[in-house]
Amino acid sequence: MASSRRDFLRTAVLLSAAAPLAAAGCSTTDPEEERAGGGTLEKAKSAGTITVGFANEAPYGFTDQSGKLTGEAPELARVIFKELGIGEIKGVQVDFGGLIGGLNAKRFDAIAAGMFITPERCASAAFANPEYVAKSAFMVPEGNPKGLTGAKDPAEKKARVGVLTGAVEAGYAESTGVPKGDIKTYADQASAYEALKAERIDCIWLTRISLADLLSKHEGEGFEVTEPFTPVIDGKEQFGAGAFAFRKADSDLVNAWNEQLAKLQQENKLLPILQPFGFTQAEMPTAEDTAAKFCKG
Repeated sequence: MASSRRDFLRTAVLLSAAAPLAAAGCSTTDPEEERAGGGTLEKAKSAGTITVGFANEAPYGFTDQSGKLTGEAPELARVIFKELGIGEIKGVQVDFGGLIGGLNAKRFDAIAAGMFITPERCASAAFANPEYVAKSAFMVPEGNPKGLTGAKDPAEKKARVGVLTGAVEAGYAESTGVPKGDIKTYADQASAYEALKAERIDCIWLTRISLADLLSKHEGEGFEVTEPFTPVIDGKEQFGAGAFAFRKADSDLVNAWNEQLAKLQQENKLLPILQPFGFTQAEMPTAEDTAAKFCKG
């Protein structure tokens, strides 16, 4: 459940409709303004630009073959920040493990990478309301030889589980009884897939959305994705609510983002932004799915 998933800075890319790669700048937030209750939003409006940290995990945020940073989070950021009067987004592609640390170190002003809202993460960052709520799934060899269909199955059927370093699925696996030695962590989806292919693990545990995207890159290679399920930990259903996060001082920026996100939902414009990346109506949040709800656990 920790906030780290991978190492820190890998590469910087300029986020615009057809922008090539470019170096990203540091945060515009000033310590004096943070103590006064933020300032990042107004400075970003004035400068016409804001810096956002993304992780390289398709379909949430990734660099495509043309060098453009895309995915559900970058595309949503383009829409919402434009509505807030910020025309340019400097997107820094960052390994998952550096996102919250980099945010609080003012290397960027917002983060988004398929990051779930958890109580632990809420202690370190201010989450916006979720833009999607996703269920878990397993990637397994075709035929699902170990019969993995739900959260308790890996422990009960002695399956070795592959997860991304620091991702919530590692906590799910441990909480449901998978021995630590059978939980293998990988830096990215590609590494986990290679481990599954080499039979070093019996399944990969991620969101259905993420695994469906991974499977699309390896069609015909002998693997499948199980039906989605919702883990139950300590009697509570664990929904994966993904959202942008900001520094705790930037409440004005969080509120402005939430207003625009709610407007997209009300006008049925959120799904069309996310749909090209494998999201469906089933992943759309309801009015009850708020950051406050998921921060409570």
